[in-house]
Amino acid sequence: MAEQLVDAVRAALRSVRDPATGQDVVDSGMVQGLAARDGLVQFALAVPRERAREMEPLRLAAEKAAAGVAGVLSATAVLTAHRDAQGPKPGGAGAAAPHAHAPARAPAKAPAGQGAMLLPEVKKIVAVASGKGGVGKSTTAVNLAVALAAQGLQVGLLDADIFGPSLPQMLGTREKPRTEGQKIIPIARWGLKAMSIGFLVEEETAMIWRGPMVMGALEQLMGQVTWGALDIMVVDMPPGTGDAQLTMSQRVPLAGAVIVSTPQDVALIDARRGVKMFEKVNVPVLGLIENMSYYCCPKCGDRAELFGHGGARAEAAKMGVEFLGELPLKLDIRLLADAGTPIVASRPETEEAATYRAIAARLWAKLNGAEVPAAPRFVVE
Repeated sequence: MAEQLVDAVRAALRSVRDPATGQDVVDSGMVQGLAARDGLVQFALAVPRERAREMEPLRLAAEKAAAGVAGVLSATAVLTAHRDAQGPKPGGAGAAAPHAHAPARAPAKAPAGQGAMLLPEVKKIVAVASGKGGVGKSTTAVNLAVALAAQGLQVGLLDADIFGPSLPQMLGTREKPRTEGQKIIPIARWGLKAMSIGFLVEEETAMIWRGPMVMGALEQLMGQVTWGALDIMVVDMPPGTGDAQLTMSQRVPLAGAVIVSTPQDVALIDARRGVKMFEKVNVPVLGLIENMSYYCCPKCGDRAELFGHGGARAEAAKMGVEFLGELPLKLDIRLLADAGTPIVASRPETEEAATYRAIAARLWAKLNGAEVPAAPRFVVE
C-alpha cells in the first residue's frame, strides 16, 4: 500500500515543473527521499543553494500536488541543497535524501521576504529539553503543561521527538486527529491542545528518516496543525542538540528553554551542552530542573539519593541560570505517567503536583516579566 501511494505521489509530482528549466521535478532528479507512512508523505527537493529563496513557490506547488493524491492525509516538502554544482543526479524519488548540507530555509530572525515564522498565534513558546535521554523530560513537560492549563491559560503541548514520541502514552489516548482540508485538528486532553507524530502513525512504526525529513515532519506539526490562539506552548524536545533543536530555534520565536537533568555527573555534562546550545542560538535558558533528585520509598517514605543530590542546583549556580526546583524519583509519578494520567491532573493534592504547579507559575511569571519567589525546594520529612 505504501509503495502504491509513493508511485501515485510521484506521478502527481510530474505535473510540477521548474519554471527556469521547464522540466518536471521528478524527471529532473529534484525529488529526494520520497516516503509514505500511514498517509503521511514526506520528501525533499534538491535545489541549487543560490536558488533556494526563489524555489519556495515550487516547494509549495509540489506539496500541494502530493497532498491532492487520494490516500494522502498530509504532505510535507522541504528544500535541501544538492551536493555539487553539476545539478542533482537522476533517480528522483528512490534516492536517499542528501544530508551533508543544511536545508535552505530562513534563519530564526528572518528578514522580510525570507519566509514567515511558524505559530504566529502563540504568545509564548517554551522548549523543555535535556542533554540526554532518560531523565524524565517528557514527564516534566506534560505535568508543566497541565499545571499551566490549571492556571486558566490556553496551552498547547507539542511533541517534537519524531523518533521517540511519548505524548500518546503520557496523555492516555491513541486517538487519531481529525482533519479539515489540509489542516490537522490537535487532540484535546487534560485541558491541553496536543499534537505528536505518535498520533499520526501506528504505535510500533519506526521513523527511519534522515535530517531533512525529520525537520519537515516537525514543521508540519507546527504549521499544518490548527493550534489557534494560545497563551503558551510547551514543546517536549528530543534529547540532545540536533536537527529538532535547530529547526525550533530557526522556525519559531522561542521565548525560552527549560533544561531537565538528574543529579548525576554524566547527565549534568549533557545538560551543560544543552544550555550552551540554546545560548548559541540566542534562546534564553529560563532555568534548570533536577528530576529524580532522590528516591522516595513508597512503603516507608525513606529517602535515598541514588544519583547523588543537588548537582543541578550547583550547576545552575555555576552557569548563572536559575534553579527552578527538584522532583523525586517516586513511584506514583511514573505509574501515573505510564497510565496517561499526569500527577498534576489526577493527584493535585500531592506535594509533587504542588511542586510542578510552583515551577509552572514561576515560568509564566518569568515569561511575563513578573517577580515572584522561586519554586520551593521539595523535601520529604
